[in-house]
Amino acid sequence: MLKLFSLWSLFLAVPAMAHAQLTDLENRWLQAGQPVIAFARAQGLPIDIIAQPQDAPGAVPLALGYEGGRCKLVLSLRGNAQADSVLQGVPAARQGMLIEAMTAHEIGHCQRYAQDNWHALPRGFIEPRSRQRGKLTALTQELRETRREEAYADLVALAWMHARHPGQYREVLAWMRGVRAAGSGAGGGVGSSHATQAWLALAEGEGAFNGADGADGTASPFEQAQVLWRKGLSGDK
Repeated sequence: MLKLFSLWSLFLAVPAMAHAQLTDLENRWLQAGQPVIAFARAQGLPIDIIAQPQDAPGAVPLALGYEGGRCKLVLSLRGNAQADSVLQGVPAARQGMLIEAMTAHEIGHCQRYAQDNWHALPRGFIEPRSRQRGKLTALTQELRETRREEAYADLVALAWMHARHPGQYREVLAWMRGVRAAGSGAGGGVGSSHATQAWLALAEGEGAFNGADGADGTASPFEQAQVLWRKGLSGDK
């Protein structure tokens, strides 16, 4: 989920803040996501990491904002039961893998913003006339655009796991499908803003990302995600 923040004075920047000021839970989440963050920065993405120092009950544990041309990766873990519930039932030894996938999801959002592609369709993709902006209500359009961005970010996370942790790919995909199914049930079914199941189904196939890896096998997770994302757009209403 992407959120925009304006009151940055309420947050503590990481790693500018002393390491000792972070909680054990914050350190664990940051450590798990560090490989993704390091990769994204190496790709030139402008990323700041922020930990909310105050309790944030009900907040998304990990979210992304964009301000002043920079991505803000925000942890809201203190006093927040969702930080535990999102990993409920997952053995402690496996939680780091899912936190890494969540971090890759947010980096997918960052890449879209940094490339000025937010809510933009892929080059050359033509929206069917019945689904073009003028044919939709404002609410339907907003839900659809959010859902599409969430789908792209989900696919970036899966492409990352497919390349870096192929042995755990199926487990992460199954967990993600469960999260999306639960969210859709609470938010209005397949038409909800986070119902990315159609794209996750595309990622289910054996070697789903192999065909998107490029001739030399060096395609980035962003490029790999783009291939499946475009396929899913064709059937998204």
